[in-house]
Amino acid sequence: MGDLKLNVKLSQQLIMTPQLQQAIKLLQLSRLELQQTITNELMENPVLEEVIDSQDPNIVPEAKDEKPNIDDGWQDYVEIYNSNSSSPPSMRSYNKSSDEGFNLENIGMRTETLYDHLLWQLKMSGFTKKEEEFGEKIIQNINDDGYILNFDELAKESGMTHEEAEDVLLRIQEFDPVGIASRDVKECLIQQIRQLNIKDGKLVSLIKHHLSDLEKRNYQSLAKKLGVSQEKVFELARLVLSLEPKPGRAFSSTDPQYIIPDIYVIKIGGEYIVSMNEDGLPRLRVSSYYKNMADSKTQKLEDKTKGYLQEKLRSAVALIRSIQHRQKTIYKVTEAIVKKQMDFLEHGVSRLKPMILREIAQEVGMHESTVSRVTTNKYVHTPQGLFELKFFFNNPVSSKAGCDDIASESVRSRIKEMISNENPKHPLSDQQIVDNLKRDNIDIARRTVAKYREMMGILPSSRRKKYIIK
Repeated sequence: MGDLKLNVKLSQQLIMTPQLQQAIKLLQLSRLELQQTITNELMENPVLEEVIDSQDPNIVPEAKDEKPNIDDGWQDYVEIYNSNSSSPPSMRSYNKSSDEGFNLENIGMRTETLYDHLLWQLKMSGFTKKEEEFGEKIIQNINDDGYILNFDELAKESGMTHEEAEDVLLRIQEFDPVGIASRDVKECLIQQIRQLNIKDGKLVSLIKHHLSDLEKRNYQSLAKKLGVSQEKVFELARLVLSLEPKPGRAFSSTDPQYIIPDIYVIKIGGEYIVSMNEDGLPRLRVSSYYKNMADSKTQKLEDKTKGYLQEKLRSAVALIRSIQHRQKTIYKVTEAIVKKQMDFLEHGVSRLKPMILREIAQEVGMHESTVSRVTTNKYVHTPQGLFELKFFFNNPVSSKAGCDDIASESVRSRIKEMISNENPKHPLSDQQIVDNLKRDNIDIARRTVAKYREMMGILPSSRRKKYIIK
């Protein structure tokens, strides 16, 4: 009986894995990519329908948070997750053409490299200065596919012990995208199943020792080597094929992405309300026609037809559930950010507070890499303008004793404002900017001012007499 229970548990994990994998993939999609994914699924899965009539009495108004037992049939999934909306409650009555609402001028384009994405996570992950310097060298040596090159050489040159260097690498391997900074494809795949929390020794053994057999499709040989049935080998093979062997691939495209907010932060009656932007996202449900066909006691279906129908029903429900998970996760993270950044919402960038990934991760009970995934390519429209959620994460800049630290983005904003208002005949030197900041209790070095100025594309004072910033 003990072996039977173990097999049942393993089966549950294998069934859940594609859903977990899909949920992770949907989390990292931009809004436009999500729209395209939904459109493709509507075309490929006949069981999946777009809700046209929002007043349809057969639709459950909002998905419940309960998780059904995996041993239950797909019918239970349909009953729980058949919803007309894949997001938390929205402010549908809110007029997005109002002064505080959506402005077409805020639509822009963005591209981000893998290096930029990893470096941002490094800066926001609470490394020591020495660890961060080594971490940046690691990131500089990650190729386009997402693999670390020459790690042992980098470790020797770092002045760190091998254990310390390895620890930095392991922390970077927890970054988004999943599987990044691996030394080979085996390590890449192992990292992914760990983050999916799949505890299956046979799967680990397959990846570590038998990938060549899998590539050659020697299923019978694999079954013998692993000591499992050939059907179990097929299950494991499907899992491996669902993983991403090139985690950097998502950042290889140079096509620009147009920006539409995923979420709104609206001030109503002195309170900030978080509202998902559902406009343009198809609202999905499972076809009642196919559900009734599968439920019918009188209509006899061939086993092959019934199997196909059940597979498509599971797929449809899994997609709806994954979209709901994505939207609710974005909602939850945004709420936590709003709670932390109230001063910014009231007064603008000058009042942005320092904030790192760990703070929000602890607040919402998620892993730091999940928060990174949620805040990348997701945009929020606020009374202060349109921002990527990543924008709100900033390292602290030291202030004078007795004063709160200030966000680096806030300091850059103040520097830009000073230069914008300077006398064009007598531009401010970096040292003068340092002195002005000290009067505001912000104590930073002249080289830091120069670095921030260069990041904003602002010329030094000796060359600004001909270039007046307006």
